[in-house]
Amino acid sequence: MSSFSSRFRPTPVNSGFRQDGYWVWCGSALAEPGRGYHLYAARWPKTHSMFEGYIFLSEIVHAFSPTLLGPYRFVDRVLPGGDASRWDGRMAHNPTVHAYGGRYLLYYIASTYDGPAPNREEAISDQRRRNQVYQNIKIGLAIADSPDGPWQNLDAPILLPRPGRWDSQIVTNPAPCVLPDGRIFLYYRSNTPQGLRIGLAVAQRPEGPYERVQDEPVLQGFNVEDPYVWHNGRHFEMIAKDITGDICGEIFAGAHFHSDDGISWRPAPSPRAYSRLVSYDDGSQAQLGCLERPQLLFSPDGEPQAFFAAAADGPGSFRKAANTWNIAIPMAPAAPNCPH
Repeated sequence: MSSFSSRFRPTPVNSGFRQDGYWVWCGSALAEPGRGYHLYAARWPKTHSMFEGYIFLSEIVHAFSPTLLGPYRFVDRVLPGGDASRWDGRMAHNPTVHAYGGRYLLYYIASTYDGPAPNREEAISDQRRRNQVYQNIKIGLAIADSPDGPWQNLDAPILLPRPGRWDSQIVTNPAPCVLPDGRIFLYYRSNTPQGLRIGLAVAQRPEGPYERVQDEPVLQGFNVEDPYVWHNGRHFEMIAKDITGDICGEIFAGAHFHSDDGISWRPAPSPRAYSRLVSYDDGSQAQLGCLERPQLLFSPDGEPQAFFAAAADGPGSFRKAANTWNIAIPMAPAAPNCPH
């Protein structure tokens, strides 16, 4: 049986999306037949440090390329709107985009705060204010009739933390899976003393309501984040960042899971979804410091044709990165008669 990771092919060195002067993170793509490809990513200025800067200044932007792998070019800003009185007024992050009938759904996380944005030193030193913004993060949804927008973000979050439960601290890393019957399985991450855990809420329509399917996480005992989930016509699949490397054998690489019902999950027979060692089409390779927030773009016949992810250089950990970008990696079709 071939593994998910065996489908990766060398990618151009300049694939995906970069912007001078910005940290770039996340990256979720849509195809517009006959025209090209749209990418929605997070960015914030490199005037601020990488981690502290995202909490205060992250915004979601729209980029475009006539070709699948890019390079993608900046088009416009999508979120936030800048109104501090809105729950999502001052920062937006974690974009993931999906077609839904004739509309497009952009899920994201966001927060807000009063007063001017802190400068670099203030963002680092003011832990109280930083924690306040982080703990106000919630999951939201914007909807558009075209990949070019305009995007209408809902007035209220679609998913909140639950006081007194395992997901009381935060809900983040939204991972919606649109089913053929129109239901949406919305996976998300929260932080627990035992590690990062994945929960699930289900809605009959994009606007919600989103109801938890059970009180506890659906991925028990696995320390992962950044899930991406899809239904391949037979069962559910998930790829996620393996925090410790205990599942896939490489720290901060990707773990691959299967589920029959989207609730009970098990590691795939070949559990490594992807490695941080990336091959380029000029014959070179690079061991990336980070390769996370995985997203897929599917061909019309339902096969993953490209893998998009947040990439960083450096020795490992985004706090040690000098540069970040979105990378796009082509994928080969699954071998005939080979299960995913």
